Amino acid sequence: MENGRVVRTEAGTVYFRRPGKMRWQYESSEKSLFLVDGKTAWFYVPSDHTVTRVPAKQSADLRTPLAVLAGEMRVSRVCARVEVALEEKAEREDHVLLHCVLRIAKHEQGGKGVSAQAAPADGRADEVFFEIVRDTGDLARLLVNQSGGVEIEFRFENWRIDPPLPDSLFRFEPPVGVAIVNGELAAGDAAVK
Repeated sequence: MENGRVVRTEAGTVYFRRPGKMRWQYESSEKSLFLVDGKTAWFYVPSDHTVTRVPAKQSADLRTPLAVLAGEMRVSRVCARVEVALEEKAEREDHVLLHCVLRIAKHEQGGKGVSAQAAPADGRADEVFFEIVRDTGDLARLLVNQSGGVEIEFRFENWRIDPPLPDSLFRFEPPVGVAIVNGELAAGDAAVK
């Protein structure tokens, strides 16, 4: 607990490969793997002996929009607009904080295409902030504020551009005896990773 709020911290390594591949290896608090192979998003927790798979384009998991970093989509597909954040501040003076006004599918509102996100009944729309190092353009932090007061923060450091990585790093082969579940990740999993 921190300031009366439940805080869960996880740490690990993430790899991005164009087009649209990611591998998130969590080492703490619990070993797990989130992998997007370009078509399918996989979430595997060895201690559960279960892997969840879902078509990557249908995944609501917050890591999937980070496909922007893997070159699969453009920021304009995720954000209706990007502007310098006025109400939030970057953690460091040499960083800039950008506010992403999210797009939502109009079919969720009964129409076609996409539009800027409207605030839900509680008055608080989902928000995404990108904290960027001014001199290098490196992403230092991604902050997601969800309706209902849920905040998710990703911190990035030690960026290495185009390191040599084997293709096998971006393929998931379920171990023998692991149950494969088709469908979306549970809301709790999507919110805490």
